[in-house]
Amino acid sequence: MDISDENKNNPTLIKPINLQEMGSRKFGVEIRPNRGALSMINQNVARAHPYPCVVNKKVLSGTHEICDKLPPHPAHRPITRKFAAQIASTQQHCLEKTKKPDSSSVQSFRVWEDCPVIDEEHKAATDHPVPMSLEQTEAVPDEEEQMEVEMEDIFEEPVMDIDSCDAKNPLAVVDYVHDVYAYYRKMESCSGVSSSYMSQQSDINEKMRAILIDWLVEVHHKFELRDETLFLTVNITDRFLAQQGVARKKLQLVGLVAMLLACKYEEVLVPVVDDLLFISDKAYTRKEVLEMERLILNTLQFHMSVPTPYVFMRRYLKAAQSDRKLELLSFFLMELCLVEYETLKFAPSFLAAAAIYTAQCTLYGFKQWSKTCEWHTTYSEDQLLECSKLIVSFHQKAATGRLTGVHRKYSTSKFGYAAKCEPANFLVETQQQ
Repeated sequence: MDISDENKNNPTLIKPINLQEMGSRKFGVEIRPNRGALSMINQNVARAHPYPCVVNKKVLSGTHEICDKLPPHPAHRPITRKFAAQIASTQQHCLEKTKKPDSSSVQSFRVWEDCPVIDEEHKAATDHPVPMSLEQTEAVPDEEEQMEVEMEDIFEEPVMDIDSCDAKNPLAVVDYVHDVYAYYRKMESCSGVSSSYMSQQSDINEKMRAILIDWLVEVHHKFELRDETLFLTVNITDRFLAQQGVARKKLQLVGLVAMLLACKYEEVLVPVVDDLLFISDKAYTRKEVLEMERLILNTLQFHMSVPTPYVFMRRYLKAAQSDRKLELLSFFLMELCLVEYETLKFAPSFLAAAAIYTAQCTLYGFKQWSKTCEWHTTYSEDQLLECSKLIVSFHQKAATGRLTGVHRKYSTSKFGYAAKCEPANFLVETQQQ
């Protein structure tokens, strides 16, 4: 029987042969001595033991039976020219499949399916169960779990880099701005004031202090001074009153001189002493002003550089990505806190964060505190909630009573009518419920 006819009836997978070597050899001479080695290779392929982790003995026995029924390998027979051409076409087809691998299946483990010429008998054999090591594993559950994790990562709020936009601005000191604010946080405890210092004063009380600060807010607005000046004025006043007893009739003088010192530290154009005397209706003389200035500086040991809530407000507003409306409302609430004596128990950084959080709740009508704000302020929403409710109570009564200087200031177009915003009553109502 012609070998080519037998190959047509029983085509099987042939190990690719180097055609360059075949071209320089005689077909019947070189192949015949290697029949024993090829038969051992064929036996190893057909009767290969599965991976040691496979324990399905029934599947293995079925596979051996199928492999035993396979026809003899064509490599055991003489090779004709027609069969050599078939080998060459098979090799070319396998090379093309190697260049374009199919990502949907694991071809390296498919022994019989890679053959381009396969008859019906071998197709039936591949339909039988195969060992676990030869099966294609399906990772659908793992893909679903991975998809869920990826979706969680997508919707998780990231912490934004708020300094990237100022990388080329030398005044923003991006390279060490974190060190600057770390130093502020460290020094705010040293420059703070005890919330019970008024108990040491015999002639003044908390209400008098509130009247003084409310009046200083109006003076600051009339002179059109910088925001930093007001915050430093209040800080100097409190630190001095915490260390020095003051008579009631001298309390206004302390506030005027504190503003004069703050202007010398913060302003470019400083109000002269005569302007301060005029604004106080000439209740004091020039000599008294200079004497009080010397007393305050000696008492505070010329320590004027302190972290006030203002420096933290600027940083935290940047983290909140604020617009003009949120900024004005935040400063309105912050200045309401300056008037109130009970807010001295809060650190400047904490009070600034609480004011911005309350302003966001006031504008948007719901609680909002982003991961970026929490990371830069180091305060969570739960920590700020109690102070925020207190600020809302200040907002509710800002237009009532005698101390309305802050409300009148922020009821003008220059400050965006921030005082006319409705308070975040839902924060206080939640506490009452």
